[in-house]
Amino acid sequence: MSKHYSSYDQINADLEILKLEKEIHKQHILLSVEKTKETLQPKNLFQEALTSYKKVFSNSYVRILQLAIPYVIDWLIHKKRGN
Repeated sequence: MSKHYSSYDQINADLEILKLEKEIHKQHILLSVEKTKETLQPKNLFQEALTSYKKVFSNSYVRILQLAIPYVIDWLIHKKRGN
């Protein structure tokens, strides 16, 4: 879709807008690169892994107990009987 201009001022205004948009996109890319560098630092990788580990096991803690308790009770019953 082509745009028709009636003056050089309109062309210059659009060029200025495009220049600013280009600079915004460039800064966005640079910020993304910096965030990626920061995320890939060993300290941050360790913290992210620890956070993920906590999230996985905190959500499944009740389920683990529900699975483990019958085995513990069964083991205690057999231990008491001497089996």
